[in-house]
Amino acid sequence: MVEVQRLASALVGRVLAGGSLDAEFGAVWRRHAQLGARERAAIQDLAYGTLRFLGRLEALLEELLEKPLRDARLRTLLLVALYQLEHTRAAPHAVVDHAVRACEALGLTSAKGLANAVLRNFLRGRAAIAARAQRSETARYSHPQWWIDKLRAQYPSHYAAVLDADNLHPPLALRVNRRRITTADYLALLAQQGVAGEAHGDAGVMLGSPLPAERIPGLAEGLVSVQDVAAQLAAPLLDLRNGMRVLDACAAPGGKSTHVLELAEVDLVALDSDAQRLERVRANLSRLGLAARVVCGDACAAESWWDGSPFDRILADVPCSASGVARRHPDIKWLRRAADIAQFAQLQSRMLDALWQLLAGGGKLLYATCSVFQEENREQVEQFVERHRDATRQTLPAVDNDPRLPAGQLLPDQRHDGFFYALLRKA
Repeated sequence: MVEVQRLASALVGRVLAGGSLDAEFGAVWRRHAQLGARERAAIQDLAYGTLRFLGRLEALLEELLEKPLRDARLRTLLLVALYQLEHTRAAPHAVVDHAVRACEALGLTSAKGLANAVLRNFLRGRAAIAARAQRSETARYSHPQWWIDKLRAQYPSHYAAVLDADNLHPPLALRVNRRRITTADYLALLAQQGVAGEAHGDAGVMLGSPLPAERIPGLAEGLVSVQDVAAQLAAPLLDLRNGMRVLDACAAPGGKSTHVLELAEVDLVALDSDAQRLERVRANLSRLGLAARVVCGDACAAESWWDGSPFDRILADVPCSASGVARRHPDIKWLRRAADIAQFAQLQSRMLDALWQLLAGGGKLLYATCSVFQEENREQVEQFVERHRDATRQTLPAVDNDPRLPAGQLLPDQRHDGFFYALLRKA
């Protein structure tokens, strides 16, 4: 456990220095191939948990320190230990002992006494320390203040629920490949294997509790895919018919592309600018027994890859802040900056304008983001329709909106992530 704590704190430190959580996990697994499944799971829990509740943990640590820490390694080690004391069942004395021993493993022998004192003081005065820390909104919601302020301004009746939802463990949803099995038969398969699940929509299945990918019945055989139920709305909203020519403009890792192919016999181009991530598209197509033309190219520069034949349907699941999936990627909360939102909006605007030129007359483009910020969603679509007089926004009856929210906007809750959809028809 000392090594697990040390590796988790080093990983958190690299993320806070600007690294991607997924990329840092990959680096740890490559450098420490000897780690078993239990150790990997423990490191993941500590890293995800510390980043999920970072605002509160930092506030607790500030209450416990007499002066700022100079060593970033010691700071992240104490944050990880505080997460263990607050949110796990680990024995408190063991957490403290491991943190002290981890100081030595990190070459911070002189800090052993400080680490011991800080963590034991927390255990002795936990209630009072926690109460003082909660005075800060960043501590209360474990989000940056700019994020809190933006959500409060845009969703005054919903912002607190969204912030709280971001700190929950995300639900695990599957999409049944109905070319291979019915939803009812797949639920029966789950029941046979003692796995709790319930239907959600036409092809969705919500598992009662998360499972590692290798233990999900039928996943490797292509019976199902892992996909949030909000993301599962995309393909049905395209209003597909057999024989259509379809573009998925930002296809990787392939969840929406494969769903399109499960719904209709179409000529699909799966486009993405990241050649490495396109390998995941190919793997998903192969696993599900589906076929598409996979193209590496820039959606804003069609001249490099487009054959000149217009598309009947375009799915534009554009790059965005990913603010609707922060609970799956808690590093996003601390790596994003307020200025990033305007930069994403500019890219989205350019991409929409470029893709519109590839759409056939009478065709439909589905604009999608996994964002909750209105600059990327409602405002983006309103500005697009203003620029393009041949664009008409269509009604989306399948999106279960709260009537108080902008049309097409889903906010994260216990069932699904935060998503936005707008269907645009070309005259």
